[in-house]
Amino acid sequence: MFQLSFATNSVNLVTCLMSYKVSNFSVYKTGDDDSSYSNLLDFSIQNLRFAESKIPKPIVIIVPESKEQLVSSVMCCIRGSYEIRVRCGGHSYEGTSSVSLEGGSLFVIIDLMILDNVSLDLESGTAWVQGGATLGQTYYAISRASNVRGFAAGSCPTVGVGGHISGGGFGFLSRKYGVAADNVVDALLVDAEGRIVDRESMGEDVFWAIRGGGGGVWGVVYAWKIQLLEVPKIVASFILSRPGSKRYVAQLVHKWQLVAPKLDDEFYLSVSIRANARRDIHEIKAQFNGFYLGPRTKAISILNKVFPELGIQKHDFKEMSWIESILFFSELDNTSNVSLLKQRYFEKKSYFKAKSDYVKTPISMDGIMATLDVLEKEPKGHIILDPYGGAMERISEDAIAFPHRKGNLYGIQYLVEWEEKDNSITKSNAYIEWIREFYNTMAPFVSSAPREAYVNYIDLDLGVMDNLLINTNAGHAIERARAWGQKYFLNNYDRLVKAKTIIDPLNVFRHQQGIPPMFASIQEHNYSIE
Repeated sequence: MFQLSFATNSVNLVTCLMSYKVSNFSVYKTGDDDSSYSNLLDFSIQNLRFAESKIPKPIVIIVPESKEQLVSSVMCCIRGSYEIRVRCGGHSYEGTSSVSLEGGSLFVIIDLMILDNVSLDLESGTAWVQGGATLGQTYYAISRASNVRGFAAGSCPTVGVGGHISGGGFGFLSRKYGVAADNVVDALLVDAEGRIVDRESMGEDVFWAIRGGGGGVWGVVYAWKIQLLEVPKIVASFILSRPGSKRYVAQLVHKWQLVAPKLDDEFYLSVSIRANARRDIHEIKAQFNGFYLGPRTKAISILNKVFPELGIQKHDFKEMSWIESILFFSELDNTSNVSLLKQRYFEKKSYFKAKSDYVKTPISMDGIMATLDVLEKEPKGHIILDPYGGAMERISEDAIAFPHRKGNLYGIQYLVEWEEKDNSITKSNAYIEWIREFYNTMAPFVSSAPREAYVNYIDLDLGVMDNLLINTNAGHAIERARAWGQKYFLNNYDRLVKAKTIIDPLNVFRHQQGIPPMFASIQEHNYSIE
């Protein structure tokens, strides 16, 4: 019965799409080995946990080629009551842009990969970036127009701009300029009525919400208008490995947490920590990534004064342009060809699980040693500590929906990654259980009431909707979503519910950790495409 429904519904959707001249799509064919469909589906799935055959598949993957086709695609999906997954770069940690885990719901992926144009206006200092562009494409386009302009966002070039900004977007320039969403001045959103609304017509509550309120729940952002930011012609960068005993690394990390959040705004200094992959070598590795908006002589002077334990030397720093620093810190192998930033496909895919935390009080040496004890048990796991402070300290927590500001010393990203050869059910479950236990052991050292989390590191362990449709008890849905909503958005959660009710009262755009509207039931609704 499900197979028949699957096929029948795909035919109905295709008929609608064709009637509105949307022809760039791929249909799931039951029982067939359709390589074109599979290749398109898997191209942007970055977490291979969600590319496995057992994972539910979309009945159709639509790749709109214009604003008009995007509107038509949305409306055809709504008219047929299909779940919509909006995909920009496919980096959702829990696969929310590519899969539906509701147990039988028919869903469609609208993939924005062709809508990736970046149009700059240096006179006004702004750019329009289409929702399907990657960070790498955006950075590259900016660098081609100016060597003294940049943008504050993440360091992975294949991440989609749409989802990244929707969740806030922390990066190397955030201590100077805030997160990516802080530097958005307008947007064009396709809403659940098929309208294309800008900042004025969507209203300030909705414009506030789409900047940091999470992706996939407000509509489809066709384009973002971003503020270009000033960067010097020369910046200084380094990647420095400091392996050693647990106590040695713990001492460095303990000092780092006292220094990094208080550095000049122009400085970003993160650290990632993991155990040696060889179990016969009892060693912990700390890697420090340093970035300074200025010459290395000044950067060295600053670090040697406040963090002499790091032992930074002149030859550790490399001077380069801002765009070269993007390439330097990316996972691309070639550090001389900045045009590589335009590539959409991420070569180093893996299976992984991630979680996040925020630290407000420096962790004691005993606490850090306990953390390293856990890391030592799993060489496939590691943590990344990102410094806050600077502009992040000064911007109000309710300026946009992204709230993690004053009082945060740094954020923690927990990761465990494995390859296909280790992806048996037993092994993969063991990796996931390890990171969950690690997360539990960190509770005494991190934020509490609520324990905060970063929505761009989405974590379904925090809770999910039992039923994504808002039924007769909207209050239950709102309180259910509060379990993760307050962790991601703190005191901004209730305002997000209000904004959701304004822009999408029928909860058309949703996923397992969406923001529900206030209305109690879904009314029958007639949609038309103008």
